Amino acid sequence: MARPYRLPSENCLYHIMSRGDDRKKIYKGSGDFEKFMGYVIQAKERYRFYLYAYCLMPNHFHLLLETRLANISAIMH
Repeated sequence: MARPYRLPSENCLYHIMSRGDDRKKIYKGSGDFEKFMGYVIQAKERYRFYLYAYCLMPNHFHLLLETRLANISAIMH
């Protein structure tokens, strides 16, 4: 099933969520959580967005972010 279209807009709040296939784990240990957060920090520095909250669980994650530019696709890539 295709994901819904994300409207690219400046100063827009997004709730980003992704879950492992068949609810399987996507993080196996604390090192995986740290590596994922490293990717988020790199994206934050490169694409300039505000990260208000996050929740990392073994089989999924949630991010609450606000874009400064209309670049949500680049952030998610």
